[in-house]
Amino acid sequence: MQNGFSTQDEQVVQRAISTILQSDPLIKLLQQVRLGRLKPTDTGVRAIAESWLETYGEALATNGLTQSCLRRLNPAPRLAVLIDVGVLTDNHPGVKSLTAAYDRAVACAPPD
Repeated sequence: MQNGFSTQDEQVVQRAISTILQSDPLIKLLQQVRLGRLKPTDTGVRAIAESWLETYGEALATNGLTQSCLRRLNPAPRLAVLIDVGVLTDNHPGVKSLTAAYDRAVACAPPD
């Protein structure tokens, strides 16, 4: 057991994180937006953000995630950054959908 998580829990979380990282726009995309090389409203930026929202939702549906595992995958911090730089808005359907999916997943997940 590490960090209060069983090895199996940790493997499930790492699988979900790997899925998210495959399409995570924060690292590369936001750097380009902050440097002014891309605008938050550019079509490509929006497409990447939309894909990321979908992928994150799929990761939250990973079988075997417990409530504490899901808390580690909370999309709120990443969403806040994307909203802060103007890539997404808090009333964007994908933001609302991902937030609702996270809340549902935590509510339905087995306790620790």
